[in-house]
Amino acid sequence: MNVLCIGGSGFVSGTLARRAVESGHTVWAVTRGKRPLPPGVVPLAADRRDTPAFERAIAAAGAPWDLVVDCIGYDPQDARQDLALFRSRTRHLVFVSTDFVFDPDRRRFPQNDDNPHFLADGSYGAKKRLCEMEFLRAEPGAMSWTIFRPCHIYGPGSLLGCLPAHGRDADLIPRLRRGEPLRLVGGGHFLQQPIFAPDLAELILSAADNPRAAGRIYPAAGPEIIESREFYRLIANRLGVALTIEELPVAAYRAANPDKRSFLCHRIYDLRSLRDDGLAVPATSLSEGLRAHVESLLA
Repeated sequence: MNVLCIGGSGFVSGTLARRAVESGHTVWAVTRGKRPLPPGVVPLAADRRDTPAFERAIAAAGAPWDLVVDCIGYDPQDARQDLALFRSRTRHLVFVSTDFVFDPDRRRFPQNDDNPHFLADGSYGAKKRLCEMEFLRAEPGAMSWTIFRPCHIYGPGSLLGCLPAHGRDADLIPRLRRGEPLRLVGGGHFLQQPIFAPDLAELILSAADNPRAAGRIYPAAGPEIIESREFYRLIANRLGVALTIEELPVAAYRAANPDKRSFLCHRIYDLRSLRDDGLAVPATSLSEGLRAHVESLLA
């Protein structure tokens, strides 16, 4: 396929671009040009906030894309830009949303596709939901679209850690090696379903030209439901050190950090819709994925 990544030098977007190249696709990435792209990716330099420059860069590429993936859309205007610019330039567009769209106090276990309770508070998750609504309300013409809602994404290219107060903690490995206790909200008992970034990339690519995926919103989660503390235990095991956890009380932490409340809930999902619609269901075990993640950081 011809694949365009909006983004391409970040964690998720870079993983997607790399996997697409490895799969034999021709890949373009539009970025601000401040960081290197994976080998084999055709660069398009533009800032999407500069709409005329962004449109010129897309037009100058002169390529009909089979798949466009927006890895960095955040504001509703980004979704409107996608719909306006690509409805005549691609057969299929994928927008990467987040599982933080849901109201953490009104989740179901597992969370189903039809839960109607979303955030509307100006947060990251609430803005992603507004982006989703742009697609749901739009008339995209001949272009199909699919939205994925990843939960915690991990893998090479990112920092380690899935729960406060050690989410994406640059000092996590040194802390564990020093024998410091990890301070985890609720003692790390919140359930999660982390997804390995290369699995997310394969899931995204599998949506292209899949008629069942057109106009659908899917959860994007890994194959295992685990307590968050298990995530850290596997890292400690890989390092050959003991894990000690200090519990941060949930109510007090939430009161002091209201912006973190989307972390403070069980984040587990029913993936049957992925299987039923013939998408690439994530399959990398947490132990295998974390081994690769830790080794990438040690290297």
